[in-house]
Amino acid sequence: MDYINEIWNKLDKKLSGTAVKSFDKIPYTTINGVHDNKAQTDITWWTNGFWPALMLLMYNTTGKEVYLNTFLNGERMLDDAFKNRDWLHHDVGFMWHLSSGAHYRLTGDKLSRSRALFAADMLVARFMPKGGFIRAWNDEENLDRTGWTIIDCMMNIPLLYWASDELNVSNYRDIAMMHADMTLRDHIRPDGSVNHICIHNSAGELTETLGGQGYCQGSAWSRGQAWAIYGFAQSYTHTKAARYLDAARKTADFFIASLGDSFIPVSDFRAPKEPVIYDTTAGAIAACGMITLAGALDKEEGRAYLDTAIKIITETESRFCDWSEEEDSIVQMGSESYHGKKGQLPIIYGDYYFAEAVSLLMGFDRTN
Repeated sequence: MDYINEIWNKLDKKLSGTAVKSFDKIPYTTINGVHDNKAQTDITWWTNGFWPALMLLMYNTTGKEVYLNTFLNGERMLDDAFKNRDWLHHDVGFMWHLSSGAHYRLTGDKLSRSRALFAADMLVARFMPKGGFIRAWNDEENLDRTGWTIIDCMMNIPLLYWASDELNVSNYRDIAMMHADMTLRDHIRPDGSVNHICIHNSAGELTETLGGQGYCQGSAWSRGQAWAIYGFAQSYTHTKAARYLDAARKTADFFIASLGDSFIPVSDFRAPKEPVIYDTTAGAIAACGMITLAGALDKEEGRAYLDTAIKIITETESRFCDWSEEEDSIVQMGSESYHGKKGQLPIIYGDYYFAEAVSLLMGFDRTN
């Protein structure tokens, strides 16, 4: 594990400087090496919790005030998103569970607790009783998305498990589990691959699946696969329901079988071989999921998942991490979607999940 320790030292060295450079920002990507700022352009953007969450993760593991100060400023800036409720949707878990929720769990801060619980209430309000699922996006341009669900939401429902425990009431957990059960039924295919988008009718019945951010309908978008691995592993952690552990293993087995020898996932496992479009963010997320999955199994059963996670992280570091001071981001070669016009780019959740995976491999306590 000496190599993992070296990566951790690189993370701390770079991020302690970037925390100062990007103190007044909520970054999404970089432009000519410099973090952009979603706090100025789109405060309700779904990834806006990852930068403060990354700062809090680094504070939790190093105790350095520079990280805490940048986190607190980012958390305050994110408050403006609550003023734009019509633009918020199921991703409030990403936005506040990993930031304010983690801050409360680490420090007992009451205002952070209120932020996270308010986000949980917003997520519960999206629950559709017929079908038993949490609606994903809002309607847009006369497009009724009432019955739409996406695999990503598996990573938002941990907010509800936490809220149930925090308030000692069952309804948040019940809704989270109903959504997880719908995902297991409608999003996970028999071979372990994943539907990104499922559309349900007014009775809650599945009527259509869409390729979404993958190559096409029926393909295998790698980041969606990673959301499924980590989401089901976390649902098992919170509920101990064996069906969620089985789903985490099934989706992880498909991911591992599809990876190939490079241990860097392509954007879609069923896309044509050319052009090669990587998605390092999918690898970082999957690594976190596999580490969590390995921890839920006995040592022998979990070894293959842990070994794969280590290989993903070390391969990503050796090929696609930029440790220079000239580039604010770390993990390069992310992909928004297979057909995305921006091509390969660094994305903030790539840095967050990469750092989280390394911190878990180092044995640090979780913040989520």
